Amino acid sequence: MQMSEPLSQKNALFTAMNRFIGAVNNMDETVMVPSLLRDVPLDQEIEMQKLTNDPASYLRDVEADMYSYYSQLKSIRNNIEWGVMRAEEQRRKAKDTPAQEPERTDPENNMDLEQLLQFHLKGLHGVLSKLTCQANNLTNRYKQEIGIAGWGQ
Repeated sequence: MQMSEPLSQKNALFTAMNRFIGAVNNMDETVMVPSLLRDVPLDQEIEMQKLTNDPASYLRDVEADMYSYYSQLKSIRNNIEWGVMRAEEQRRKAKDTPAQEPERTDPENNMDLEQLLQFHLKGLHGVLSKLTCQANNLTNRYKQEIGIAGWGQ
């Protein structure tokens, strides 16, 4: 990493993670009765994105509603805050299976690690941005559903 990078670029992923966590926390504080989200259909725009981007995803999530997105966003926030390894450990304990050893890499693979990291960071940043938008949209949609759309803006 070059020292001349602006601080905002250096912390872009951290900032994106904080924005997402903040949006989900706001969603969680706003949605006082999560059960009201059950059977509320997803926004039509989200449904169209599923149809155009990944038809298989649409077929898997035909029954998806705002409550399932609410739960998914909270679960992702927990994974970011507490770590994915904790969730993996809990799954392993539940299944009573031994942990797998990580793959060993040779020196040739290490030369591409920086490029691989950049690729994954870029993807993670994009996913976090989309998830932040979803959390904000769900919060606003909940406010509309219960009739407080103009509050707190």
